[in-house]
Amino acid sequence: MYAIIISVLLLIVLSMLRVNVLLSILIAALSAGIIGGLSLLDTMGMLISGMGGQAETALSVILLGVFAVMIKYSGITGLLLKKLLKFMKGKRAFILLAIAGVSSLSQNLVPVHIAFIPILIPPLLHLFDRMKIDRRAVATALTFGLKAPYIIIPAGYGLMFHQIIASEMKKYGMTIAVGQLPLALIIPGLGMIVGLLIAIFITYRKEKDLGIPIDLENSPASLEISAASEDIRFNKKHVITIIAILLSLGIQIYTHSLALGALVGIIAMFLGRVAPFVKGDEIVDDGMKMMGAIAFVLLIAAGYATILKETGSIDDLVAHTSGIIGDNKFLTAFIILSIGLLITMGIGTSFGTIPILAAVYVPLCMAVGFSPLATAALIGTASALGDAGSPASDSTIGPTIGLNADGRHNHIWDTCVPTFIHFNIPLFIFGLIAAFVL
Repeated sequence: MYAIIISVLLLIVLSMLRVNVLLSILIAALSAGIIGGLSLLDTMGMLISGMGGQAETALSVILLGVFAVMIKYSGITGLLLKKLLKFMKGKRAFILLAIAGVSSLSQNLVPVHIAFIPILIPPLLHLFDRMKIDRRAVATALTFGLKAPYIIIPAGYGLMFHQIIASEMKKYGMTIAVGQLPLALIIPGLGMIVGLLIAIFITYRKEKDLGIPIDLENSPASLEISAASEDIRFNKKHVITIIAILLSLGIQIYTHSLALGALVGIIAMFLGRVAPFVKGDEIVDDGMKMMGAIAFVLLIAAGYATILKETGSIDDLVAHTSGIIGDNKFLTAFIILSIGLLITMGIGTSFGTIPILAAVYVPLCMAVGFSPLATAALIGTASALGDAGSPASDSTIGPTIGLNADGRHNHIWDTCVPTFIHFNIPLFIFGLIAAFVL
């Protein structure tokens, strides 16, 4: 039992001390094996053998990264900016909701993840200032789009998220179909929608006057927007890109294989000459830079979970915890969500948290009597908790990259704190509700 307790605490402490995520999980995994009675060599061997449990997901992540770079290379994101600018007039709330909507598309229909933010947001900064829009509200809208879709929608990164939950639950004795995950996670997803509406219509509804003169018409951003509006035209490459996106999405839905869908999209774009073959190395390298770290976090987390399972630590913890908690479902759900929040805040990826949480808490949920839907809701919510608000998360780093283009946006106070308050608190509450409703 102590192997889990000490290694998870070590993981949390190392992550909060800003030790690299990969090293934090690796050190925690090795400590779990040694405390569990294994030698260092045997622990490493078990870690490596367990990494195969997330091989398909890691491949999917890498291929999606490459696909995202190719979509960006096609220039269609710049065209989207041009079209979006036509609607960027009117009330601040409408603009923020439009940004949240565009951001949401980046996780499923056009799975470019955070690659669109450096293209879309910097040219709009002076518009935000002119309309006195609080950038914290923009950060909240962007983070909503980077999180909520993968929780609710079973396509793109959402399909990957749901597949990981289903496969990890099955591994530890509880079966649930991937198609049931949207039903399990719709209530936590509604919590995120509530958080977004609170941010836009209550917390940040007032104008924010920066106290500096703003010349929108002659600003560098305005000149960049004008140039973009003149230069970007819908062309053959954009048509092929749209076809590739639809092909990829169709294959994902039909086969439930994210890797196959992304691969078909990549091949279609190469064959359509959206990107020349000679640029292949550069595109793949950029895709690896974008998503490679997440893929390796998933692999090592799977190995860590295997060590916890094979050493018998999970069975001991479940037996002891069940004896203390009894059949108190509320206390069980509260503990699961709290630990999930701490772990994800530390490692910065909800996807990498799932194997660790599932290894410990699926057996505990079975012992307490939670249904598969309720367990899926708890595991999914617990892993998503902390993604918004974590300084190491793509969901906060991406918005800061775009909003700090002029050096006037603080990562912690203007992105992490607002998103933590508006998303993690509703997620926690709605996750508890889901556990008892489902």
